[in-house]
Amino acid sequence: MIKEIINYFEFEGNKIEVKSIIDESNKLTPIIFLHEGLGSVSLWKSWPKKVSLTLKRNVYVYSRLGMGNSSPLIGKRNVNYMHDEAKNVLPNLIDYLGIKSPILIGHSDGASIALIYAGSGFQVEAIILEAPHVFVEDLSIEGVIDAKKMWNNSTLKEKLSKHHKDVDGAFNGWSDAWTSEEFKNWNIEKYLKHINIPTMLIQGYDDKYGTMRQLDSISRQIKYNPLRLEIKNCGHSPHIEYPQLVLDNIQKFINSY
Repeated sequence: MIKEIINYFEFEGNKIEVKSIIDESNKLTPIIFLHEGLGSVSLWKSWPKKVSLTLKRNVYVYSRLGMGNSSPLIGKRNVNYMHDEAKNVLPNLIDYLGIKSPILIGHSDGASIALIYAGSGFQVEAIILEAPHVFVEDLSIEGVIDAKKMWNNSTLKEKLSKHHKDVDGAFNGWSDAWTSEEFKNWNIEKYLKHINIPTMLIQGYDDKYGTMRQLDSISRQIKYNPLRLEIKNCGHSPHIEYPQLVLDNIQKFINSY
């Protein structure tokens, strides 16, 4: 029987919200979900459980510092926050969970974190990357600027407040980092040449935060020939817009290596 449990992982004086979706009969490699820039445990909604039930694997989802019900972020989020997550928080969380070599499913910022983690020499069985970023495009910055406008002129804040206990800190930490002058030079392509594990790339053609150039860069530079799922009439969140298509292809990918 599947169980859903919320715990808190203590790291450097902060509490990190962790949701475990587990069945003691599952013996295959577990999966860790890494959320987008404004994501959290609750914003994944039922998707992780669907993945767990379909693939018969235990799944772990967590909210990064300043997001969801994790401890609030003190001060500004620095432009290297994805590096910090991949090299400091995530390895300690994986050790806390007792996992040797997980499968990582990352969305947007979470996909970039998965790439940095895999490219830094940490043990990982496979990576599934949805709308990844490896460099900054003008389109990405424009998308964040549009989100900042919506923050002041729409119900976005009200909607996100249901998923973040410090909703202003969550939004401003993300949007201020992405629109800073320093972030224009953010680039993680140097990690790609060190990746030689099964890799799946998922991207919507209508994503307002990134283009197929991101997938092309990854495909060209990693040492593994990735499976690419490119979806027409799809924006930044393929798992929300085309859940069954994405789930079916993830299952095929994991069964193929």
